[in-house]
Amino acid sequence: MLSYAFKILKQSNYDEVASEKFENAQDLFAAILSKGIAQQLKQGLYREYITKNETLSTMRGKLDLQETLRNRIQRKQKLACEFDELSENNLFNQILKTTIHYLLIAEGVEVERKSVLKKILVFFDGIELLEPSVIPWSHLYYQRNNKNYEMLMNVCYFVLDGMLRTTEKGEYKMESFSDEHMARLYEKFILEYYNQHHTYLSEVNAGQVKWNLIGDNSESMIRFLPIMQTDIMLRLKDQILIIDAKYYGKTLQQQYDKYTLHSNNVYQIFTYVKNQDKNNTGNVAGILLYAKTDEDITPDCMFNMGGNQIGAKTLDLNRDFPLIAEQLDKLAGDFFKVKFA
Repeated sequence: MLSYAFKILKQSNYDEVASEKFENAQDLFAAILSKGIAQQLKQGLYREYITKNETLSTMRGKLDLQETLRNRIQRKQKLACEFDELSENNLFNQILKTTIHYLLIAEGVEVERKSVLKKILVFFDGIELLEPSVIPWSHLYYQRNNKNYEMLMNVCYFVLDGMLRTTEKGEYKMESFSDEHMARLYEKFILEYYNQHHTYLSEVNAGQVKWNLIGDNSESMIRFLPIMQTDIMLRLKDQILIIDAKYYGKTLQQQYDKYTLHSNNVYQIFTYVKNQDKNNTGNVAGILLYAKTDEDITPDCMFNMGGNQIGAKTLDLNRDFPLIAEQLDKLAGDFFKVKFA
């Protein structure tokens, strides 16, 4: 799933990671980061301009007049200067160092892996550590010079945001990979699988569905409606299949002795389909795709709801990858009437 979610993992320098067996997610992420950061070190750590304030003997950048006058009053023959300097001590490298730091103290990371990370950490000597809970993830922007960091930052996010919890003493401790982050990984895996292997499709994305509103509606009113953001939208000409990926500990809800699909999930996919198929052509279908659990009952049902096929299927991830791929191929193949060898 990781190799599809982060396409860069398919590069040759990650091949040996794919051949190893990992007991837990921490060790896997440590292996991926050690490879990725080592590769980045060969190219050089990303540097960006950082504003610095220093008292110097000669003028550099802009003069801080107030601070310089204060120096003169104190009989210091120094100039207070403000200047920009290219530095490796930026948010991207600080996140990398912080992630390495917590992987080094995690019980789930193998000794050999920690040894590699310690050697890498030497190159981060002048870079600050961050408090994981206050990392401004939304401030990360990528351009040509730091594009290689995008996958590394995503892995760091999974580690720091999804695998750390605070102890009673205020310290951080690694915990198991959270369902919330597994759900995000599950969504991205399915989207990238179809993107890479179902090239006959005219569109594969996580598109938004617009509300099928009648009459004139001002933007000031429309803004109160929630955004309908799909997980996966597949299109072949005028046919559209909307897939809502669901990763839950419990696939079904139970009331007394009756098991049913989660109500909100059904209402959500129904709303997506009906608003997308504004002309009532029946060419739009919706599937709730649940990750299989150890429950005895797993959903596998499709219904004709007002002319549209809407239902729920189960994806068994506890199988060899060719069998997982076969399930995904059949899902799209059945709807688009495409056969796979």
